[in-house]
Amino acid sequence: MKIFKFGGASVKDAEGVRNVAGILSRYSGEQVLVVISAMGKMTNMLEDLVHAYFHHTGSAIAIMKQIREFHYQILSDLGEDSIQSINDVDNLLLELECLVENPNNLEDFDFVYDQIVCFGELISTRIVSNYLLAKQTRNQWIDARNFILTDNRYRDSKIDWAKTEHLISSRLKPLAEKNLVITQGFIGRDSVNATTTLGREGSDYSAAIFAYCLHAESVTIWKDVSGVMNADPRKFAFAQLIPELSYNDCIELAYYGASVIHPKTIQPLKARNIPLYVRSFIHPDEMGTTVSNQAKPLNMPCYIHKSPQMMVELSTRDFTFIVEDTLREIFAMLAENKVRCGIMQNSAISFKFVSDQNESRWSKLKVLFDNAGLVYEIKEHLELLTVYNGVQTKTDELTAGKKILMQQNSATTLHLVLSHQ
Repeated sequence: MKIFKFGGASVKDAEGVRNVAGILSRYSGEQVLVVISAMGKMTNMLEDLVHAYFHHTGSAIAIMKQIREFHYQILSDLGEDSIQSINDVDNLLLELECLVENPNNLEDFDFVYDQIVCFGELISTRIVSNYLLAKQTRNQWIDARNFILTDNRYRDSKIDWAKTEHLISSRLKPLAEKNLVITQGFIGRDSVNATTTLGREGSDYSAAIFAYCLHAESVTIWKDVSGVMNADPRKFAFAQLIPELSYNDCIELAYYGASVIHPKTIQPLKARNIPLYVRSFIHPDEMGTTVSNQAKPLNMPCYIHKSPQMMVELSTRDFTFIVEDTLREIFAMLAENKVRCGIMQNSAISFKFVSDQNESRWSKLKVLFDNAGLVYEIKEHLELLTVYNGVQTKTDELTAGKKILMQQNSATTLHLVLSHQ
Protein backbone atom coordinates (compact mmCIF):
# COMPACT_ATOMS: atom_id res chain seq x y z
CA MET A 1 0.00 0.00 0.00
CA LYS A 2 1.19 3.49 -0.88
CA ILE A 3 0.45 6.62 1.16
CA PHE A 4 0.27 9.94 -0.72
CA LYS A 5 0.12 13.35 0.88
CA PHE A 6 -0.93 16.48 -1.01
CA GLY A 7 -0.47 19.84 0.71
CA GLY A 8 -2.50 23.02 0.38
CA ALA A 9 -0.50 24.30 -2.61
CA SER A 10 -1.43 21.22 -4.64
CA VAL A 11 -5.19 21.84 -4.20
CA LYS A 12 -5.21 25.65 -4.05
CA ASP A 13 -7.58 25.92 -7.04
CA ALA A 14 -9.57 23.87 -9.53
CA GLU A 15 -6.53 23.28 -11.76
CA GLY A 16 -4.70 21.87 -8.75
CA VAL A 17 -7.53 19.45 -7.98
CA ARG A 18 -7.50 18.28 -11.62
CA ASN A 19 -3.75 17.79 -11.41
CA VAL A 20 -4.11 15.66 -8.26
CA ALA A 21 -6.71 13.55 -10.08
CA GLY A 22 -4.25 13.15 -12.97
CA ILE A 23 -1.47 11.98 -10.66
CA LEU A 24 -3.79 9.50 -8.94
CA SER A 25 -4.87 8.12 -12.31
CA ARG A 26 -1.27 6.92 -12.81
CA TYR A 27 -1.75 4.56 -9.87
CA SER A 28 -5.09 3.12 -10.91
CA GLY A 29 -5.47 -0.42 -9.62
CA GLU A 30 -2.94 0.04 -6.81
CA GLN A 31 -3.73 0.32 -3.11
CA VAL A 32 -3.39 4.03 -2.27
CA LEU A 33 -4.44 6.11 0.73
CA VAL A 34 -4.39 9.87 0.11
CA VAL A 35 -3.93 12.49 2.85
CA ILE A 36 -4.96 16.02 1.83
CA SER A 37 -4.48 19.38 3.54
CA ALA A 38 -6.75 22.42 3.53
CA MET A 39 -6.89 24.24 0.17
CA GLY A 40 -4.35 26.97 -0.53
CA LYS A 41 -4.06 29.40 2.36
CA MET A 42 -7.38 28.32 3.90
CA THR A 43 -5.76 27.44 7.24
CA ASN A 44 -4.62 31.07 7.52
CA MET A 45 -8.15 32.26 6.84
CA LEU A 46 -9.55 29.89 9.43
CA GLU A 47 -6.97 31.13 11.93
CA ASP A 48 -8.29 34.65 11.30
CA LEU A 49 -11.76 33.29 12.02
CA VAL A 50 -10.54 31.75 15.29
CA HIS A 51 -9.11 35.10 16.42
CA ALA A 52 -12.24 36.99 15.40
CA TYR A 53 -14.50 34.55 17.23
CA PHE A 54 -12.36 34.14 20.36
CA HIS A 55 -11.59 37.84 20.80
CA HIS A 56 -15.07 39.08 19.75
CA THR A 57 -13.72 41.43 17.06
CA GLY A 58 -16.97 41.38 15.09
CA SER A 59 -15.38 40.27 11.81
CA ALA A 60 -16.31 36.58 11.99
CA ILE A 61 -19.29 36.96 9.62
CA ALA A 62 -17.16 38.66 6.96
CA ILE A 63 -14.46 35.96 7.22
CA MET A 64 -17.09 33.22 7.00
CA LYS A 65 -18.33 34.81 3.77
CA GLN A 66 -14.80 34.70 2.32
CA ILE A 67 -14.41 31.06 3.32
CA ARG A 68 -17.72 30.17 1.72
CA GLU A 69 -16.95 32.08 -1.51
CA PHE A 70 -13.48 30.56 -1.80
CA HIS A 71 -14.77 26.98 -1.74
CA TYR A 72 -17.80 27.68 -3.93
CA GLN A 73 -15.51 29.26 -6.53
CA ILE A 74 -13.42 26.08 -6.69
CA LEU A 75 -16.57 23.97 -7.02
CA SER A 76 -17.78 26.24 -9.81
CA ASP A 77 -14.43 26.16 -11.63
CA LEU A 78 -14.41 22.37 -11.40
CA GLY A 79 -17.88 22.23 -12.92
CA GLU A 80 -18.90 20.41 -9.75
CA ASP A 81 -22.60 21.13 -9.63
CA SER A 82 -23.74 17.74 -8.37
CA ILE A 83 -26.21 17.85 -5.50
CA GLN A 84 -23.95 15.57 -3.44
CA SER A 85 -20.91 17.86 -3.76
CA ILE A 86 -22.85 21.01 -2.93
CA ASN A 87 -24.64 19.34 -0.02
CA ASP A 88 -21.41 17.99 1.48
CA VAL A 89 -19.70 21.38 1.40
CA ASP A 90 -22.88 23.19 2.51
CA ASN A 91 -23.30 20.91 5.52
CA LEU A 92 -19.73 21.49 6.69
CA LEU A 93 -19.97 25.25 6.18
CA LEU A 94 -23.28 25.32 8.05
CA GLU A 95 -21.72 23.39 10.94
CA LEU A 96 -18.83 25.88 11.06
CA GLU A 97 -21.22 28.83 10.84
CA CYS A 98 -23.32 27.52 13.73
CA LEU A 99 -20.16 27.09 15.80
CA VAL A 100 -18.99 30.69 15.38
CA GLU A 101 -22.48 32.18 15.75
CA ASN A 102 -22.74 30.87 19.31
CA PRO A 103 -21.26 33.30 21.86
CA ASN A 104 -17.78 32.28 22.93
CA ASN A 105 -17.37 31.89 26.70
CA LEU A 106 -14.46 29.43 26.52
CA GLU A 107 -11.08 30.42 27.92
CA ASP A 108 -8.93 27.81 26.16
CA PHE A 109 -7.84 29.40 22.88
CA ASP A 110 -6.09 26.23 21.69
CA PHE A 111 -9.27 24.17 22.14
CA VAL A 112 -11.32 26.67 20.15
CA TYR A 113 -8.60 26.74 17.49
CA ASP A 114 -8.79 22.98 16.91
CA GLN A 115 -12.60 22.92 16.68
CA ILE A 116 -12.55 25.57 13.92
CA VAL A 117 -9.38 25.06 11.90
CA CYS A 118 -10.17 21.37 11.19
CA PHE A 119 -12.88 22.43 8.71
CA GLY A 120 -10.24 23.30 6.10
CA GLU A 121 -9.21 19.66 5.75
CA LEU A 122 -12.76 18.32 6.01
CA ILE A 123 -14.01 20.55 3.17
CA SER A 124 -11.00 20.06 0.89
CA THR A 125 -11.21 16.27 1.08
CA ARG A 126 -14.95 16.31 0.36
CA ILE A 127 -14.34 18.41 -2.76
CA VAL A 128 -11.52 16.17 -4.02
CA SER A 129 -13.39 12.96 -3.25
CA ASN A 130 -16.55 14.09 -5.03
CA TYR A 131 -14.58 15.39 -8.02
CA LEU A 132 -12.89 11.99 -8.36
CA LEU A 133 -16.27 10.27 -8.19
CA ALA A 134 -17.60 12.61 -10.89
CA LYS A 135 -14.64 11.52 -13.06
CA GLN A 136 -15.46 7.84 -12.45
CA THR A 137 -12.61 7.31 -9.98
CA ARG A 138 -14.06 5.19 -7.25
CA ASN A 139 -12.91 6.22 -3.77
CA GLN A 140 -13.87 6.12 -0.11
CA TRP A 141 -13.90 9.37 1.90
CA ILE A 142 -13.12 8.82 5.58
CA ASP A 143 -12.93 11.11 8.60
CA ALA A 144 -9.39 10.85 10.02
CA ARG A 145 -10.79 11.66 13.48
CA ASN A 146 -12.37 8.20 13.56
CA PHE A 147 -8.92 6.59 13.38
CA ILE A 148 -6.27 8.93 14.84
CA LEU A 149 -6.71 9.14 18.60
CA THR A 150 -4.75 11.61 20.71
CA ASP A 151 -4.48 13.23 24.10
CA ASN A 152 -6.09 16.62 24.77
CA ARG A 153 -3.01 18.79 24.26
CA TYR A 154 -4.80 20.95 21.72
CA ARG A 155 -2.83 22.32 18.74
CA ASP A 156 0.04 19.91 19.46
CA SER A 157 -1.57 16.62 20.39
CA LYS A 158 0.29 13.39 21.05
CA ILE A 159 -0.83 10.18 19.41
CA ASP A 160 -2.25 7.30 21.39
CA TRP A 161 -0.35 4.79 19.29
CA ALA A 162 -1.89 1.61 20.70
CA LYS A 163 -5.51 2.69 20.11
CA THR A 164 -4.73 4.37 16.79
CA GLU A 165 -2.94 1.35 15.40
CA HIS A 166 -5.75 -0.96 16.51
CA LEU A 167 -8.42 1.18 14.81
CA ILE A 168 -6.45 1.61 11.59
CA SER A 169 -5.43 -2.02 11.26
CA SER A 170 -8.83 -3.45 12.18
CA ARG A 171 -11.23 -0.97 10.55
CA LEU A 172 -9.39 1.10 7.96
CA LYS A 173 -7.12 -1.52 6.43
CA PRO A 174 -10.00 -3.61 4.98
CA LEU A 175 -11.43 -0.45 3.34
CA ALA A 176 -8.05 0.69 1.99
CA GLU A 177 -7.36 -2.72 0.46
CA LYS A 178 -10.54 -2.41 -1.65
CA ASN A 179 -10.77 1.30 -2.49
CA LEU A 180 -8.73 4.41 -3.02
CA VAL A 181 -9.10 6.25 0.32
CA ILE A 182 -9.28 10.04 0.68
CA THR A 183 -8.72 11.45 4.15
CA GLN A 184 -7.51 14.50 6.06
CA GLY A 185 -4.13 15.39 7.45
CA PHE A 186 -3.46 17.35 10.63
CA ILE A 187 -6.51 16.26 12.65
CA GLY A 188 -7.50 13.64 15.24
CA ARG A 189 -9.75 13.38 18.28
CA ASP A 190 -9.34 12.98 22.01
CA SER A 191 -11.07 10.74 24.56
CA VAL A 192 -14.12 13.02 24.77
CA ASN A 193 -14.45 13.18 20.94
CA ALA A 194 -13.25 16.77 20.66
CA THR A 195 -11.19 17.54 17.57
CA THR A 196 -7.45 17.84 18.08
CA THR A 197 -4.66 18.92 15.73
CA LEU A 198 -1.10 17.63 15.44
CA GLY A 199 0.74 20.94 15.06
CA ARG A 200 0.95 23.35 12.13
CA GLU A 201 1.81 21.55 8.88
CA GLY A 202 0.96 18.26 10.63
CA SER A 203 -0.44 16.57 7.51
CA ASP A 204 2.97 15.05 6.78
CA TYR A 205 2.84 13.49 10.23
CA SER A 206 -0.67 12.14 9.54
CA ALA A 207 0.65 10.41 6.41
CA ALA A 208 3.43 8.81 8.49
CA ILE A 209 0.92 7.65 11.13
CA PHE A 210 -1.25 5.94 8.52
CA ALA A 211 1.86 4.43 6.89
CA TYR A 212 3.16 3.05 10.18
CA CYS A 213 -0.18 1.53 11.19
CA LEU A 214 -0.85 0.06 7.73
CA HIS A 215 2.74 -1.24 7.27
CA ALA A 216 2.78 0.74 4.03
CA GLU A 217 5.18 0.17 1.16
CA SER A 218 6.09 3.88 0.95
CA VAL A 219 5.00 7.47 1.64
CA THR A 220 5.12 10.14 -1.06
CA ILE A 221 4.79 13.81 -0.16
CA TRP A 222 3.85 15.81 -3.28
CA LYS A 223 5.20 19.37 -3.12
CA ASP A 224 5.57 22.43 -5.35
CA VAL A 225 9.35 21.98 -5.25
CA SER A 226 11.55 19.33 -6.87
CA GLY A 227 12.25 17.58 -3.56
CA VAL A 228 14.26 18.33 -0.44
CA MET A 229 16.67 21.18 -1.15
CA ASN A 230 19.79 22.11 0.78
CA ALA A 231 18.33 25.61 1.26
CA ASP A 232 15.08 27.46 0.63
CA PRO A 233 15.27 28.48 -3.06
CA ARG A 234 13.19 31.58 -2.28
CA LYS A 235 15.95 32.83 0.04
CA PHE A 236 19.16 31.26 -1.27
CA ALA A 237 20.02 31.42 -4.98
CA PHE A 238 22.48 28.52 -4.65
CA ALA A 239 19.85 26.02 -3.42
CA GLN A 240 20.10 22.58 -4.98
CA LEU A 241 18.26 19.28 -4.79
CA ILE A 242 19.36 16.58 -2.35
CA PRO A 243 18.66 13.34 -4.26
CA GLU A 244 18.81 11.09 -1.20
CA LEU A 245 18.83 11.49 2.57
CA SER A 246 19.20 9.13 5.49
CA TYR A 247 16.44 9.09 8.08
CA ASN A 248 18.77 10.65 10.64
CA ASP A 249 19.88 13.51 8.39
CA CYS A 250 16.26 14.19 7.47
CA ILE A 251 15.25 14.25 11.16
CA GLU A 252 18.05 16.72 11.90
CA LEU A 253 17.01 19.03 9.04
CA ALA A 254 13.34 18.89 10.04
CA TYR A 255 14.18 19.48 13.70
CA TYR A 256 16.18 22.59 12.87
CA GLY A 257 13.31 23.98 10.82
CA ALA A 258 13.64 22.82 7.20
CA SER A 259 10.20 23.62 5.82
CA VAL A 260 9.75 20.72 3.38
CA ILE A 261 9.04 17.99 5.97
CA HIS A 262 7.27 18.16 9.32
CA PRO A 263 9.68 17.34 12.19
CA LYS A 264 7.62 14.43 13.58
CA THR A 265 7.17 12.68 10.24
CA ILE A 266 10.33 10.63 9.98
CA GLN A 267 10.39 8.71 13.26
CA PRO A 268 7.40 6.39 12.52
CA LEU A 269 8.77 5.72 9.02
CA LYS A 270 12.23 4.95 10.36
CA ALA A 271 10.74 2.54 12.92
CA ARG A 272 9.19 0.46 10.11
CA ASN A 273 11.86 1.16 7.49
CA ILE A 274 9.28 2.78 5.18
CA PRO A 275 10.91 4.91 2.46
CA LEU A 276 9.75 8.50 2.02
CA TYR A 277 9.67 10.15 -1.41
CA VAL A 278 9.42 13.92 -1.72
CA ARG A 279 8.31 14.71 -5.28
CA SER A 280 6.95 17.58 -7.36
CA PHE A 281 3.27 17.61 -8.27
CA ILE A 282 4.19 20.10 -10.99
CA HIS A 283 6.71 17.70 -12.58
CA PRO A 284 5.51 14.26 -11.45
CA ASP A 285 7.95 12.42 -13.72
CA GLU A 286 10.94 13.73 -11.74
CA MET A 287 12.22 11.42 -9.02
CA GLY A 288 12.74 14.08 -6.32
CA THR A 289 14.30 13.03 -3.01
CA THR A 290 14.34 9.58 -1.43
CA VAL A 291 14.63 9.30 2.35
CA SER A 292 15.65 5.83 3.57
CA ASN A 293 18.26 3.91 5.51
CA GLN A 294 19.99 3.06 2.23
CA ALA A 295 20.99 6.65 1.50
CA LYS A 296 24.62 7.66 1.13
CA PRO A 297 26.05 10.18 3.62
CA LEU A 298 25.00 13.77 3.00
CA ASN A 299 27.76 15.45 0.96
CA MET A 300 26.68 19.10 0.97
CA PRO A 301 26.01 21.78 3.58
CA CYS A 302 22.36 22.64 4.30
CA TYR A 303 21.15 26.13 5.21
CA ILE A 304 18.00 26.66 7.26
CA HIS A 305 16.67 30.16 7.85
CA LYS A 306 13.91 30.97 10.36
CA SER A 307 12.29 34.32 11.12
CA PRO A 308 10.87 36.11 12.98
CA GLN A 309 12.60 34.74 16.06
CA MET A 310 12.86 36.04 19.59
CA MET A 311 15.70 35.66 22.09
CA VAL A 312 14.87 35.63 25.78
CA GLU A 313 17.48 36.00 28.52
CA LEU A 314 16.41 34.98 32.03
CA SER A 315 18.11 35.65 35.36
CA THR A 316 16.97 35.41 38.97
CA ARG A 317 15.67 38.40 40.87
CA ASP A 318 17.52 37.35 44.02
CA PHE A 319 20.88 36.99 42.20
CA THR A 320 21.09 33.24 42.81
CA PHE A 321 22.67 30.93 40.25
CA ILE A 322 20.75 29.33 37.38
CA VAL A 323 21.05 25.72 38.54
CA GLU A 324 19.20 22.45 37.91
CA ASP A 325 16.11 23.31 39.97
CA THR A 326 15.72 26.67 38.20
CA LEU A 327 16.20 25.11 34.76
CA ARG A 328 13.62 22.42 35.54
CA GLU A 329 11.11 25.12 36.48
CA ILE A 330 11.87 27.13 33.32
CA PHE A 331 11.50 24.09 31.04
CA ALA A 332 8.20 23.16 32.72
CA MET A 333 6.83 26.64 31.98
CA LEU A 334 8.02 26.49 28.36
CA ALA A 335 6.50 23.03 27.86
CA GLU A 336 3.21 24.09 29.43
CA ASN A 337 2.95 26.92 26.90
CA LYS A 338 4.17 24.81 23.94
CA VAL A 339 7.26 26.94 23.38
CA ARG A 340 10.00 25.06 21.54
CA CYS A 341 13.54 26.34 21.97
CA GLY A 342 15.59 26.48 18.79
CA ILE A 343 18.87 26.91 20.64
CA MET A 344 19.79 27.46 24.29
CA GLN A 345 22.74 28.75 26.29
CA ASN A 346 23.23 29.04 30.01
CA SER A 347 25.84 30.47 32.36
CA ALA A 348 26.01 30.62 36.12
CA ILE A 349 23.67 33.62 36.27
CA SER A 350 21.56 33.53 33.11
CA PHE A 351 19.72 31.26 30.68
CA LYS A 352 19.08 32.26 27.05
CA PHE A 353 16.80 30.61 24.53
CA VAL A 354 15.62 31.38 21.01
CA SER A 355 12.14 30.48 19.76
CA ASP A 356 9.51 31.43 17.22
CA GLN A 357 8.02 34.84 17.92
CA ASN A 358 4.54 34.33 19.35
CA GLU A 359 2.96 37.19 21.30
CA SER A 360 -0.03 35.24 22.65
CA ARG A 361 2.18 32.60 24.26
CA TRP A 362 4.71 35.13 25.47
CA SER A 363 2.07 37.15 27.34
CA LYS A 364 1.30 34.05 29.44
CA LEU A 365 4.98 33.29 29.97
CA LYS A 366 5.71 36.76 31.30
CA VAL A 367 3.22 36.22 34.11
CA LEU A 368 4.74 32.84 34.95
CA PHE A 369 8.28 34.23 34.93
CA ASP A 370 7.22 37.12 37.19
CA ASN A 371 5.62 34.71 39.65
CA ALA A 372 8.78 32.56 39.65
CA GLY A 373 11.00 35.53 40.49
CA LEU A 374 12.71 35.55 37.10
CA VAL A 375 13.90 38.69 35.35
CA TYR A 376 13.62 38.62 31.55
CA GLU A 377 15.04 40.57 28.65
CA ILE A 378 13.61 40.08 25.18
CA LYS A 379 14.95 40.79 21.72
CA GLU A 380 12.48 40.39 18.86
CA HIS A 381 12.47 40.36 15.04
CA LEU A 382 15.58 38.21 14.87
CA GLU A 383 16.72 35.54 12.41
CA LEU A 384 18.08 32.08 13.12
CA LEU A 385 20.48 30.68 10.51
CA THR A 386 21.45 27.03 10.91
CA VAL A 387 24.19 25.44 8.81
CA TYR A 388 23.99 21.65 8.98
CA ASN A 389 26.80 19.42 7.70
CA GLY A 390 28.96 22.40 6.83
CA VAL A 391 30.30 24.05 9.96
CA GLN A 392 33.47 25.07 8.07
CA THR A 393 31.42 26.90 5.45
CA LYS A 394 32.17 30.62 5.22
CA THR A 395 29.11 32.57 6.33
CA ASP A 396 30.37 36.11 5.69
CA GLU A 397 28.09 36.53 2.70
CA LEU A 398 25.06 35.18 4.57
CA THR A 399 25.59 37.44 7.58
CA ALA A 400 26.60 40.62 5.73
CA GLY A 401 24.97 43.69 7.28
CA LYS A 402 23.77 41.70 10.29
CA LYS A 403 24.96 41.43 13.86
CA ILE A 404 25.62 38.01 15.41
CA LEU A 405 23.90 37.99 18.81
CA MET A 406 24.53 34.33 19.63
CA GLN A 407 26.64 31.61 18.05
CA GLN A 408 26.59 27.91 18.83
CA ASN A 409 28.79 25.22 17.27
CA SER A 410 28.82 21.45 17.35
CA ALA A 411 30.62 18.82 15.28
CA THR A 412 27.94 18.95 12.57
CA THR A 413 25.92 22.13 13.11
CA LEU A 414 26.40 25.88 13.35
CA HIS A 415 23.66 28.16 14.72
CA LEU A 416 23.73 31.94 14.31
CA VAL A 417 21.19 34.30 15.85
CA LEU A 418 21.17 37.47 13.76
CA SER A 419 19.75 40.95 14.01
CA HIS A 420 19.80 43.78 11.49
CA GLN A 421 22.39 46.37 12.48
